[in-house]
Amino acid sequence: MSGKRPPQANLAAMQAGIEIFRKHPIFSFINFASTANSQDFPQGGFARILVKKGNERDKIPYVSIELNPWQRAKPEEWAYMLGQCNLHIALNHIDPVRSDEAWRLACELIVVDWLAQISIGQPIHPTDIILPAQTIEDIAELLALDLVVARSNYSHLSPAGVDRFTWIVNPEVKPFTPAIRKHYSDAFAKGIRNAVIQAVETAGSTARSDKKRNLNSLAETARRWFVANYPLLAALAATFEIVEDADLCQQMDISLAAVDSEIQRIYINPKFPWSYPQLQFVMAHELLHVGLRHEERRQGRDHFLWNIACDYVINAWLVEMGIGELPTPSLMLDLGLGFEHESAEALYDRIVKDLRLMRRLKKERTLRGIGKSDMLGDKPPSWWTGVGCDLDTFYRRALTDGLELHLGSNQRGYLPGDLVEEIKSILQPPIPWDVKLGQWLDNYFPPIVARRSFSRASRRQSSTPDIPRAVYIKPPELIASRTFGVVLDTSGSMDSRTLARGLGAIASYALSREVHQVRVVQCDAGVHDMGYVEPERLLESVEVKGRGGTVLTPGIDRLESAKDFPKDAPILIITDGYCDRLTVRRAHAYLLPEGGRLPFDTRAPIFHFGAD
Repeated sequence: MSGKRPPQANLAAMQAGIEIFRKHPIFSFINFASTANSQDFPQGGFARILVKKGNERDKIPYVSIELNPWQRAKPEEWAYMLGQCNLHIALNHIDPVRSDEAWRLACELIVVDWLAQISIGQPIHPTDIILPAQTIEDIAELLALDLVVARSNYSHLSPAGVDRFTWIVNPEVKPFTPAIRKHYSDAFAKGIRNAVIQAVETAGSTARSDKKRNLNSLAETARRWFVANYPLLAALAATFEIVEDADLCQQMDISLAAVDSEIQRIYINPKFPWSYPQLQFVMAHELLHVGLRHEERRQGRDHFLWNIACDYVINAWLVEMGIGELPTPSLMLDLGLGFEHESAEALYDRIVKDLRLMRRLKKERTLRGIGKSDMLGDKPPSWWTGVGCDLDTFYRRALTDGLELHLGSNQRGYLPGDLVEEIKSILQPPIPWDVKLGQWLDNYFPPIVARRSFSRASRRQSSTPDIPRAVYIKPPELIASRTFGVVLDTSGSMDSRTLARGLGAIASYALSREVHQVRVVQCDAGVHDMGYVEPERLLESVEVKGRGGTVLTPGIDRLESAKDFPKDAPILIITDGYCDRLTVRRAHAYLLPEGGRLPFDTRAPIFHFGAD
């Protein structure tokens, strides 16, 4: 081929492929230099990576990607092979610390799997593969068991040609230092961040419906009616944007309506044959979801069943208040449970304890559709009390201020008493879980009253040698008896974060109430008695034993029968709720993660981990 020029069509396709590659949001940040080179390319090879020793100043190797202009390929295929080469570099596969064939084949599998997920170009050869393991080390270990089969199945994936290595490393290149590896991986991380940002912006621009917004629609008219004529919901109605976009509702799987409290939008599906009263009902329904803070109050409950419980309560109120009309009769959710004036929490508890009812309700319809919640998003309570605290406070204040205006105006009809009480209660900040736990334990550990004693000299004795002065001391026998038991569920279902939070709460309380020792028993399928432990030790690294099944009864029996454990000392049981039925014959309480539920009824106090 010496003296000849590559076909112009090949060069044009190659350049077009480079342009496709550069426009991808991830690869715009990991675009290493690529050149057309017709020298020394193996037969059937399209692209390869050359790694040479870099300059002595920055110690970064010189890496280049070479493309074979004599090969004919589509622009999409060139873009795919450029993606292969750039990913090998970004993932530090070219590090000369390892170069055996099993490792290189594993690298090819990882890159091909990545390219299938980020969707760029088109592979020349079929790449329908299933990774035999999760990590590259495990994949390489499996391939090394039979290299002949591995080579037969995967060697064609290399853009350098069948049975050829994609990258060639000069012998002068030394294994990469952490700084060099970070140099390449940082570009990949930046590319992924850029792709995520672009995806969010694209989704946001798709969701923005300014061009399709009809200010004279029935939904907009209903919203304006609430602003002008219904003080209870006026502030919330003025805050929310109405989105009436059939394509967007289809994309988001919204049958009738839904609300997103974070971005302050109510979605209305215009394909439904709405009437004005129906839109009034739906508008009030969604605004009450927001104002009554149903998202925050979910507290780990099943998303859909919680939505059903809230819908039943809201819909009953709206019918009683005479606001609009139900869009469909099925939305009333008349469960026939006989306690229409209970809270959503009480109704949810009734639902989850009735297996037959729960199965039936899973097929019920909300405003969004069958089996779907019309409260979009799945924000944890920590979001509402952390990043979104200002928004949460605004929603609470908007509804409570609206209530005051509503009660002071000449409104026809009455608000249900249950609704008024619930609105008044949402402005009261809930008592933190650790405070409630401390209040319960305070019943068993009243402050120790110091006594006068002449057993040792007072520090002020030297000022009046002729007058005996008493010293105030706390009786050691009272301090020694101040203890409580902890049964710690260490089964496999309890994650380390939950265990750490529970132990931290116990240690903090004990240190503040002069409880110098706590009796700790770990339980999974067996009992691991730690004996008496100083609270300071619980704040350090604690060896967790077990991680098997969950049987807590033997641990409780161990504490109740222990001769060195006071008969009146309470027991705190820390579990995630996946435990056996327990019988405890002394004062006790349960500490569960947020959303955790016990599989049995109990009169003992139950405390839930609050948000960070």
